Amino acid sequence: MGLKNHNPLDNIQYRILDKNGIVLKEEDLPKFTDDELMYLYRTMIFSRIIDEKALSYQRQGRMLTYAPNIGQEAAQVGSAYAMEKNDWLVPAFRELGSWLVKGVPLRNIYLYWYGNEWGSYMPEGIRLLPVSVPIASQLQHATGIAMASNIKGEKDVTVAYVGDGGTSEGDFHEALNFAAVFKAPVIFVIQNNQYAISTKGSLQTASKNYALKAIAYGMPGILVDGNDIFAMYKATKTAIDRARNGEGPTLIEAYTYRLGAHTTSDDPTKYRDDSEVEEWKDKDPILRYRIYLMNKGLLTDEIDESMKKELEEEVASIFESIENKSDTEIEDIFKYHYEVMPPQLEEQLNEYKSFLEGGK
Repeated sequence: MGLKNHNPLDNIQYRILDKNGIVLKEEDLPKFTDDELMYLYRTMIFSRIIDEKALSYQRQGRMLTYAPNIGQEAAQVGSAYAMEKNDWLVPAFRELGSWLVKGVPLRNIYLYWYGNEWGSYMPEGIRLLPVSVPIASQLQHATGIAMASNIKGEKDVTVAYVGDGGTSEGDFHEALNFAAVFKAPVIFVIQNNQYAISTKGSLQTASKNYALKAIAYGMPGILVDGNDIFAMYKATKTAIDRARNGEGPTLIEAYTYRLGAHTTSDDPTKYRDDSEVEEWKDKDPILRYRIYLMNKGLLTDEIDESMKKELEEEVASIFESIENKSDTEIEDIFKYHYEVMPPQLEEQLNEYKSFLEGGK
């Protein structure tokens, strides 16, 4: 079934690359250059290594609570690669691959999870909202940004992410309704990783899937194999082109799986079986794409290992620089939140300065 004929009511996933790395229909393949194909793989590998290292750092007490993305790399990298530089990305908190594609430096990402507020400070030219931990509230912001683009006569498109649990929040429904009514150029990507912390999908909704929720709001919806990077790119690119042409929003469900814990504070063994995890490891998006690239002759074991070693060294070096140097000035703690510092904070700041002077 082609992309144009895909109806979420049929409950069939749009797929181009199967779990064995085999292309189902050559005509559906995006027209990527070899360099682009390797960039996508490198970004997925980079995301996986960043995750694995972050989990290790957190367990060692060197990083705060972390939300891993392992298993969801294709859903994130594929969708974000369909965006243009001027488009807005509105994340929740589990969009590492999308951040990397958008150009967010790893230093910023690690600073955020390290507990340093400067991690949320984006370099000039990167249109990305900060991490949003409150569930689904970012979707209201995304719709607002997209409506503003229409009002200003701009051709920017906004891509917003939410988890399957976020579809039970009122913010989700309000954002979709406003977006559809005002034909806002916004794409909603549901990363359905099967669990909202410990709540599985069957307890989250009685719908066949999440994509068909689009029908009630008068927008297209599509169910996509979220572990297929080509399908995720194609579905998102089609939706973005449609939005940029003034045809309004689209809802995309990326059917994927969270191979790790919800966060480092979570123990997934309490609510799901190991056999389920093992079954999904067989559908690993990186493994699937790796087989495709090897069959195409673009990737070898030697190239793969060399790439991983290089990226591991980069990750270790960046985290070490964060640990050994703080970019936070103590005075920023007092000055950061107010345009004019309140008297009580000014008094505390003066006490701090006096303490420093007394210690010299």
